[in-house]
Amino acid sequence: MKLFELTRSLVDIDSTTGLEKQVANLLMSTLSPLAARYAGQIERIPVEPGRENIYVSWGAPIVTLSTHMDTVPPFFASHEDQDFIWGRGSCDAKGIIASMIAASEKLLAAGTHNFALLFVIGEERNSAGAKAAAAHPRGSRFLINGEPTENRLALGSKGALRYELIARGKLAHSAYPELGHSAIHSLLDALEEIREIPTPHDTLLGPTTLNIGTISGGRAPNVIADQACAEIMFRTVADPQALRQAVLAASAGRVEAREVLYTPAVQLSAFNGLPTTVVAFTTDIPTFGDTWGKPFLIGPGSIHVAHTAEERIAKKDLTDAVEIYFRMVQQLLTSSGGAA
Repeated sequence: MKLFELTRSLVDIDSTTGLEKQVANLLMSTLSPLAARYAGQIERIPVEPGRENIYVSWGAPIVTLSTHMDTVPPFFASHEDQDFIWGRGSCDAKGIIASMIAASEKLLAAGTHNFALLFVIGEERNSAGAKAAAAHPRGSRFLINGEPTENRLALGSKGALRYELIARGKLAHSAYPELGHSAIHSLLDALEEIREIPTPHDTLLGPTTLNIGTISGGRAPNVIADQACAEIMFRTVADPQALRQAVLAASAGRVEAREVLYTPAVQLSAFNGLPTTVVAFTTDIPTFGDTWGKPFLIGPGSIHVAHTAEERIAKKDLTDAVEIYFRMVQQLLTSSGGAA
């Protein structure tokens, strides 16, 4: 299997969250011959109308390699130079998909079975694919989850606590502001107080951080705004209950604070022979829980270029990841007595 060619083929499909179907189709056409050649089983697992996870297994799966098909916007297609493949999703996480598939081909050629691939939808928004998979485990005892960690094993990852803040006001002519009430002013007041909330620190994961990701509202510069909205996200390192209470206190009398996502922080295990790191981003691992086995987090590429206009992945990282995944699966199968 041509690793770089597959990576580019995946990147060249727009699979912004909600639009994963064409990537799922490509994975089915790519993996079906591999499943047939080595007596595997492949299936589409429905998640939502028009959206599905892709799962393929060889034997009774003890180890599952998994990552996500969706990307953040905006979509832009691939190109490559001597050292890198560029494009949306190249490192987060389509290059990882290609590396996992190439590692699987190498494992099968070496006579190794009892492992699986699981590619899920929706990680970038609400982990819908992982939620569906968690409800229907397949007996795997180990989960190797792929995210861009520069091929170092993550010993922990932060959680996420996301809110939608909704402010409502009263329309009026801007020349007579006393006749209206500005929703934008209420929203800004709430955001100012939320930014001052004391946040916890963890010795492994570091500080809790806040991002005000989107703000919208108003109708015209000469109209008092009757509506405004913001989306905010905390990257959490501890129990979020104190944060929740502080957000509600800052919002009281100003805006409605709707909690739309919570994913807990996790601390993970080391793996013999692999260098380690700690990451500040959130993954599907907490959503899987223990339903797909003991989790490990590792993948090629740097998170620092993911979600940017400069997203790219080093070709060397991709080829190294194939060897890392190959070795991890073999070692886990051997240690569990499931090598075949």
